[in-house]
Amino acid sequence: MILINIGDELLIGQVINTNAAFIGQQLAAAGYELTDVITIGDDGETIRKTLDSAFAKTDVVLMTGGLGPTKDDITKKVICDYFHRELVIDESTLKWVTELFAARGMELTETNRQQAAVPQGCIVLPNTLGTAPGMWIEQDDKVLVSLPGVPFEMERLIKDEVMPRLHARCNQQGDILYKVLQCTNITESGLSDLLEEYESQLPSELKLAYLPKPGIIRLRLTARGDDPKALATTLDEQFEKLKQLTAEYAFTDEDIEMEEVVGRLLVKAGKKIATAESCTGGYIAHLITSVPGSSRYFEGSLVSYSNDIKRDLLNVREDNLKRRGAVSEPVVSDMALNAMGLFDVDYTIATSGIAGPDGGTPEKPVGTVWVAVATPVRLITHEFRFGSRMGRKQIIERAARAALNMLRIEIEKDLR
Repeated sequence: MILINIGDELLIGQVINTNAAFIGQQLAAAGYELTDVITIGDDGETIRKTLDSAFAKTDVVLMTGGLGPTKDDITKKVICDYFHRELVIDESTLKWVTELFAARGMELTETNRQQAAVPQGCIVLPNTLGTAPGMWIEQDDKVLVSLPGVPFEMERLIKDEVMPRLHARCNQQGDILYKVLQCTNITESGLSDLLEEYESQLPSELKLAYLPKPGIIRLRLTARGDDPKALATTLDEQFEKLKQLTAEYAFTDEDIEMEEVVGRLLVKAGKKIATAESCTGGYIAHLITSVPGSSRYFEGSLVSYSNDIKRDLLNVREDNLKRRGAVSEPVVSDMALNAMGLFDVDYTIATSGIAGPDGGTPEKPVGTVWVAVATPVRLITHEFRFGSRMGRKQIIERAARAALNMLRIEIEKDLR
């Protein structure tokens, strides 16, 4: 498959192309291979030439952007010319757009009405979050999927409309099965070395992919073939071997986030948690509360960014702040222990570090983060050195996921 992202704003860097990352992740997770990602401007001839080039390489092309109501959004007209089709009004889309504008108390103009225009004969993909529908066009054994460029609209269409249709199409050409195992506390290269012999002995119908993000490496084992029963058996056997080899680092065999793993454990244990965050600035609390139902186990967070707040609200000892500094084991220990009493919870996470790009010293360079996890009977602390190359955002993300993993390990101990 090939992805084409359309928009002058993407080329000049005015808008970051998050659509490419999202679509790539969704396709990779389902075992589909995206061979090219192409970004082009809102120019008719460029779009036509890019489609020619893409369809010379693949049978399925995904496209985002250029479906808005303004004059620079020309994608639909170019698609009609390319496939020799007329633009026609899709009545179901027109009904939706009309109701949407009426609900907002706005007049439906002719420009807005044209949002319901689609290439004749295409499969309309309903966009319940906007006015521009997606379009699935099949011709001469080729498929073009055109989607709006607005990220949250595109994301819903990919998940609810495009992926099921891709599965149906690909299942006609053979089965694709996959399983995901997620690991932490190991580098991608270290994991590759660990699995080198395993990979070399994999059956030809199986492929192992490494999908890293800050602090986490997703291993996706994909199986392709014509016999679904035999394929599933082989996949299960090899996945069990993979789990055994990575037992020290794997934290879930589901395609879910660390915060959801932790949330399930807290529900199972019937326990509650709070956080006391400095360098992570509430990011751990954000991850925890991004999980539906987190109110069952999350009490709250105190972002104690300054030493004054650490001292005055968390009762961090002045002596620890002066002698050891805010980024130290004694300080995060005080933060974690005192937060337990402040929030009246069973577990707490505390963080303090130097996310950069400034503020590091030879003794405590940028990327140094202390994490403490307090449990009903234990206090666990760890110093992480994430390095300065990855940047502030990634240091915060890695620290947050490392802290959640420390918590996960302790809850699992208590559940044994």
